[in-house]
Amino acid sequence: MNTSIVRWYDKRWFVRFLEILPGALSWSALITPVVMSFFYPVAVAYFIIAFDLYWTIKSFRMSYYLVRGYGRLHRAQKIDWQGRLLWFNDPEAYLRDINAEIAAAKTAKPEKGRLSRLKDDREALRKLVANKLSLKDPRNIYQAVIIATSGESRDIIEPSVKALYEADYPMDRMILIIGYEQRGGEALRDTVNDLIAQYGSGFAAAKGVMHPDGLVGELIGKGANISYSGRELTKMVTDMNIDPSDVVVTTLDSDHRASKSYFSYLAYEYASTIDRKHRSFQPIPMFYNNIWDVPAAMRVIATSNSFWMLMETMRPWRLRNFASHAQPLDALIETDYWSVTTIVEDGHQFWRSYFRFDGDHKVIPLYIPIYQDAVLAESYLKTIRAQYKQLRRWAWGASDIEFVVRNSIANKKAPLLDKIVQLWRLFEGHFSWATSSIILTSVAWLPLILNREFSYHALAHELPMITSSILQIASVGIVVTILVSIISLPPRPERYKKTKSIFMVLQWVLLPVTTIVFSSFAALDAQTRLLLNKPLGFYVTEKATKK
Repeated sequence: MNTSIVRWYDKRWFVRFLEILPGALSWSALITPVVMSFFYPVAVAYFIIAFDLYWTIKSFRMSYYLVRGYGRLHRAQKIDWQGRLLWFNDPEAYLRDINAEIAAAKTAKPEKGRLSRLKDDREALRKLVANKLSLKDPRNIYQAVIIATSGESRDIIEPSVKALYEADYPMDRMILIIGYEQRGGEALRDTVNDLIAQYGSGFAAAKGVMHPDGLVGELIGKGANISYSGRELTKMVTDMNIDPSDVVVTTLDSDHRASKSYFSYLAYEYASTIDRKHRSFQPIPMFYNNIWDVPAAMRVIATSNSFWMLMETMRPWRLRNFASHAQPLDALIETDYWSVTTIVEDGHQFWRSYFRFDGDHKVIPLYIPIYQDAVLAESYLKTIRAQYKQLRRWAWGASDIEFVVRNSIANKKAPLLDKIVQLWRLFEGHFSWATSSIILTSVAWLPLILNREFSYHALAHELPMITSSILQIASVGIVVTILVSIISLPPRPERYKKTKSIFMVLQWVLLPVTTIVFSSFAALDAQTRLLLNKPLGFYVTEKATKK
């Protein structure tokens, strides 16, 4: 006899209510101004003005975060992270040396920026000295990398492996696993085996791990693949007599290429972080591998996505795992690795860790890029379709809302206020994703179009001018984005003429279209499918290369 009791917040009716909620509220927010325009056009007009003002202020704030975030990214890439790892031997001695250098630099005329860099080093050393009892010896830290692939060609996978091979971290403390899908067939298996044979000897350990098809309880997706590889990694680490707390695991897609100093930077942060088991580490995803090759709309989307994460790092209290990220192996063992039942395992991993550790889990930003491919398929139409499906899959993160609500109710140890704030940020993010750009661009004319009597109101003639003026002021944020995009672009490939650079600026006229079609529509699509109980399956974004 089954005596198990299903708690009320785990019952199907409550789960369905929470799944319906995001889409229902988003559609209500879009429909309400239309209905209200017939009956209360003046109220709609004032709402439009207030909404435009709110987003204008927000655009200035986000531009500020973007500039600051890019500044940190720029500075972090100039730091000798391998050299900083030596500080752990005797931080007090290094601090004395830095203080002496700063004193000498003040009396001399140092090269530009040297004094600023020395002061940054001093501040970092002071933190090490203050936390000396909590430091971990970097010489004991192993970097494990799991590359997930489901069927990509060698042209895509090999550069990612080579980027690891060329990292400035000691190779005898790096472990490589290429997790590949059985459904990829013999060609994928042979590709993985060839790459392991060619590059594997340079690592402390390297292995190709085939993830079988059709395992019970698994949904097709990256989470199932890397979880299977994660269990194999644990076996390897055990056989090598390595403590799981000495292993930091980075997950990569097949097209992700780590910066040369990424692993040294990660080791520094991991070794110096207090309560490191309850932290994960998020580098900056930069969709720049093929940014010069993709169509203009895809360039705008790729750059915008890169900048969004850069801005989020300036608000670390909001930061979530995205794409490639790192977490200690002992923490992964406790969370049973990653979720095998969702297609958005990256963001979902934050919530699994958050509740597993009773609210004691945070994401630490790493101001260093993991370079990724922008969407590029064999034809323009296929590229558009692939881009839309990718963003729709990301927007499926709205499905986390029911998970967070139910676990917030079940977990009494996590702080109540923090749970409420975290849930609000999650909900507000997906709600804004689906509605904001549509409201900003489409609602302003509704009272005039749908209510003839409103045309006699004084506000009717002023509303278009007011909203236009507000949005013109908000466009300053777009100018800032364009300027940062220009200075952050990788060098122009020789196969393109200099005139190509002009189009890299002109492409931003497509921003309104990309934010509505590829952002809001994709998010609404995902939320509507969730509302109608039509689960979204995993879609592998098509990747192509240009020679």
